[in-house]
Order: sequence, then C-alpha cells, then structure tokens
Amino acid sequence: MFHGVEAWKDYDVSKVIHVGGKVMCQDCTKGWIQWVHVANPVKPYRSYSGCKVAVPCMDARRRVVYHASDDTDERGEFDLPVTKYICGKELRPDGCTVRLVSSPDHTCNIMTNFGGGRTGVKLHRPSHVYPGLVKYTVGPFYFTSSMCDEPRRGRGY
Repeated sequence: MFHGVEAWKDYDVSKVIHVGGKVMCQDCTKGWIQWVHVANPVKPYRSYSGCKVAVPCMDARRRVVYHASDDTDERGEFDLPVTKYICGKELRPDGCTVRLVSSPDHTCNIMTNFGGGRTGVKLHRPSHVYPGLVKYTVGPFYFTSSMCDEPRRGRGY
C-alpha cells in the first residue's frame, strides 16, 4: 500500500496528463516584493492568443517523441493536455519539459528564467491526482520588458 505523494507512481487514470501553470509580466521598476507578488498576466494582443508555452517530451534515448503547445488565457493561465501513449508506448512525464515560447505583448516580451520559463522545467511530481485527472502544475513563468533585460555576458563582452 502506498501513502501520500508516492501513490501517484502506479496510478493510471486515463490516456492524458494535464500540464498547467501561469505566465505573468514582471515590472522591474517596482520593489522586489511588488516585482514578484504583484505581477500581472500578459494580456492577449487584440483578442488574439496569449503567451505561448511548449511541452516537448523525450524518450529514454533523448529523442523528441511528443511536442505540444498552448496559449494562455486572459488570466495568464494555461492547461495543456499531453497524450500519455505515443505509438503504443507510455510517455514518461519526467522526460517532458515545460518552457516559454513567445509573448504577444511587445512591451513585455523578454523571457526570464524566474520560475524556470526560459530554460524549462521538468515534470517530476503531479500536483493533483484525482480519479480521471493527473495534473502537473509549473511556474509561474515570467516575461519582462526590454528595459529590465540584463545583458548576457559572454566571451569578450
């Protein structure tokens, strides 16, 4: 018998897992508390789609076997269903990475790694396990404005 969070490992509820989270816009002109806790969702541009988030999944030999993307809603939230079985083989959630792709807001379109959005976050434990639902929640991820972007330091710069 399993107890607590370890019970999810043998729990096969459906053919889909859900990946959800939130994408926000940080304002670097505020103090740290406001910068982190009072961020606003990135609004869809002219009622088009919101920010794009992608989930590529790799197999044991590090080959991409699944790729999906989703747009955020007006609250900055996304909920992406990911197919659990590809060509008869079970997809391993720990081989999936969630990352930012793009922002429709030209004033807030610089990816940050605050929350892991730029480099990506691996799925490791589901946040919700209910009959008929397994969901992984990541983030929140953040974009910022170009005036808040730190220059990248490389060789000779």
